[in-house]
Amino acid sequence: MELLIKIFLPTYFILFFGISFVAKTIIVARRIKKNPLVLPQDESAYALVGNYFKLCLAGIFLYVILFPFLSESSFLPIDSLDIDWFKFVGLTLMLLALIWTIVAQNQMKDSWRIGIDNDMKTELVTSGLFSISRNPVFLGMIMSLVGLFLVTPNAFSLLFLTLGYVLIQVQIRLEEEFLYRQHGEKYLDYLIKVRRLI
Repeated sequence: MELLIKIFLPTYFILFFGISFVAKTIIVARRIKKNPLVLPQDESAYALVGNYFKLCLAGIFLYVILFPFLSESSFLPIDSLDIDWFKFVGLTLMLLALIWTIVAQNQMKDSWRIGIDNDMKTELVTSGLFSISRNPVFLGMIMSLVGLFLVTPNAFSLLFLTLGYVLIQVQIRLEEEFLYRQHGEKYLDYLIKVRRLI
């Protein structure tokens, strides 16, 4: 199991970042003739959240690259949660999260962005996975972080889970305000019918 995890983690996150962020950014940019990465570079609170997101993602990536090469004690393990059954659940959750996230992003089509696009009006997507969750991409990211914690229960993965969850919750609320300004009553109707996450 340990060897599988050491191979799986870097492979999984390279695929997750490669497909969900890099490939999707390139695909959407070609279709809309604009970079869908629209995180602000100013001094606003929103830009601060974006910067913390980037740091968190960089930390996770560094963690999964280093994990196979360092002893588990280096990461302050939580021994009471180091159970094979939890690891299996975590691996399954991570695989489901990857599929879920890719499907959700594809259903967003040209409305997909990293950040809030104030310059271009996008379509409000309410079908497919968006009929179950208003934020299925963020839900997939949370599922992936929970899976990572179950597979490698330690202080670092718990920190990434906690920080990632808080940042996602803040980002969701920023996007909700934006979507209400952009779509008005249509978004309010959607908000009433579909839960924030699940």
